[in-house]
Amino acid sequence: MTPEDKELLDTHVKAIAKILYKNTPSEKIETFEGIETAVRDQVLEHVSPKIAVFLSETRLEQQRGKHEQ
Repeated sequence: MTPEDKELLDTHVKAIAKILYKNTPSEKIETFEGIETAVRDQVLEHVSPKIAVFLSETRLEQQRGKHEQ
């Protein structure tokens, strides 16, 4: 990963973290265990599915491109 991509990723991760924090009940983030659980739950529910869809769509587009050549 390039330094530029790392910086961009860091910026987006911080923005995602702010959104997830805003939408997490405060009682769930009072301990390290609670924070870990809250982060895992939020990522599994909201972030991972979007990444999976993006990767699947990207792969399909690449395969279509190869078949059209």
